[in-house]
Amino acid sequence: MTAAAPTTATASTVWRRVAAVRTPDGAQLHATVDGSDDAPVTLVLAHGWTLAQAAWDDVADLLAPRIAAGDLRLVRYDQRGHGRSTWGSAPDVAPISIDQLGQDLGEVLEQLAPDGPVVLGGHSMGGMTIMALAAARPELFGDRVRGVALVSTSAGDLSSDPRSAAGRMARLKPGMLNALLGGARVLERLRQLLPPDHPRHQKMVRGLLYGADATDEMVATGARIMHASTVRSFIAFMPALDDHDKREELTALTQVPVEIFVGDSDQLTPGRHSRQLAEALPDAQLHVVERTGHMLTQERPQLVVDAIERLLTAATAERAVSRMGR
Repeated sequence: MTAAAPTTATASTVWRRVAAVRTPDGAQLHATVDGSDDAPVTLVLAHGWTLAQAAWDDVADLLAPRIAAGDLRLVRYDQRGHGRSTWGSAPDVAPISIDQLGQDLGEVLEQLAPDGPVVLGGHSMGGMTIMALAAARPELFGDRVRGVALVSTSAGDLSSDPRSAAGRMARLKPGMLNALLGGARVLERLRQLLPPDHPRHQKMVRGLLYGADATDEMVATGARIMHASTVRSFIAFMPALDDHDKREELTALTQVPVEIFVGDSDQLTPGRHSRQLAEALPDAQLHVVERTGHMLTQERPQLVVDAIERLLTAATAERAVSRMGR
């Protein structure tokens, strides 16, 4: 089920369609596809916990001229239980997991980018999603997947530092989480007492997720995206994030160019996580960005786009070489 409409970008037209990706367990993932199916390369972007595909809007806007020129096809989607995507049967059968999100990403590739080279970008939980796909389906990397951008993310051991935000949240025991989940409707009503445009709400968001140079507009936009997520998304995914550990399963990512980004003020996935990734992926490029927090795709979108452009250039260059060799 899709719908198509033109959008404008710097006096050019970008064709956009909305698609529903159905997973084997019945979830429907809401996806947006910008650009022509004939583009030489597809970029697929996965967002983070309690966010939605809108978290990539600033990056998408900067890529719009390339999309309008027919050089790029962009796929963004809402992870299950986030944005406009549904949950599927998983929460009723077994706890949600990052591995399940990796399987979902595989479905997105098969249904929306079945042919041609692909570059993947993942922010926070989206980066973990890519790692889960790489661990489960390594044959995709180096063949279909030609490059990866990992932004503000981790391969595991998120909660070991009690001083970090993730470590503090990990103190919530399973019984407490279940109690919170059971009272989700009440908590949703309480959330409305402090809407995202409230100064106190934005102050909390800024302190947890943004660096010193973040503008009020950035913080307000991020607060609105997160507020649109549900209490259920916040609570149900916490154990999955704590259980995520792909530190010994990154081999597939050594087959492709990788760019790693982390803000020097990131409290959710502090710099040590990106340094561990760089140690496991010695050919990867590590970028530690000053005065920047966890929301790096908003705070420094041009830096992320520059890296994505390098990955796209490498992906299409490999395709041209392979064609010449035929």
